[in-house]
Amino acid sequence: MKKFFSARYIALALISCLLIAACSYVLNSNTSESEKLMANPVEVTITSLDDLNTLFDKYQYNDENWDKGNREVPRITFEGVGKHWAEGSKKLPVETKKMIFFRLMTPLALVSNENILREREIVKSSPLEASKLKKIAIKYRIIEDKTAELDQKMRTALLARVDILPPSLALAQAAEESGWATSRFAQEGNAFFGQWDFTGNGMKPRAHREELGDYGVARFDSPLASVEAYMLNINSNSAYQKLRILRSELRANDKAVTGIKLAGTLDKYSERGQEYIHGLRAMIRYNNLEQVDQAYLSDNKLIHLITEK
Repeated sequence: MKKFFSARYIALALISCLLIAACSYVLNSNTSESEKLMANPVEVTITSLDDLNTLFDKYQYNDENWDKGNREVPRITFEGVGKHWAEGSKKLPVETKKMIFFRLMTPLALVSNENILREREIVKSSPLEASKLKKIAIKYRIIEDKTAELDQKMRTALLARVDILPPSLALAQAAEESGWATSRFAQEGNAFFGQWDFTGNGMKPRAHREELGDYGVARFDSPLASVEAYMLNINSNSAYQKLRILRSELRANDKAVTGIKLAGTLDKYSERGQEYIHGLRAMIRYNNLEQVDQAYLSDNKLIHLITEK
């Protein structure tokens, strides 16, 4: 059976500077507790394979514990794709490259979901006139500006949008859209999901399609920002209403919301349509990504990993 994690492979990649610096977050419904854990990060310098194995073993982030059913993931996120990753990854076995990618992307999906859960609590509990509720309603395209009045029907519609996505789906799409973080857009602009930008600030594709106007691929300050923007896009764009409807139906019927199920609604995400859906589902199944839908972030203090170049 293929294993989802491999500390040895990740160590080699980090030490080789294929992917660069990392920090971490925590999945915790209590915002104040999360803020305490994220403050004053502990910096750890990795100089050898033993160093990295020791660190991951400390947080039980290894094959042995994963195979035993431990789905706890330490709060780790990387700041960008190393300049040597595109070429260096070609020298790695395919399975090794995939292990590295999934291991570093998983915490990003969990952190993004954490932020969504915080917003969801605000939507559930805030008075309709609350400014923080209106801010979220604007963000998720329920209202256009803060002068609009919200009602209970709008709150219900907002709750259908402010909801988490299965990490397995995010990982599969990130791998598909970024070519395992080897694409020019991932390297230059932390773009893992191929989101378009029509503001003129996007990264121009080499094969530009004039009929689509002045467009480019959106760039982001960090991979985490890319994941957060992807989730907001899925949760607010009319093109993905089918996903939101299915997710709400599954929740209403107390059924599991999985990447395999939601992938079937993403025919509009790519011009490949059903072929794209088949590809996502195959990737989720082949790489055992369903297991990641049960993963959660640990409550260890914020870490910042530093690798020597």
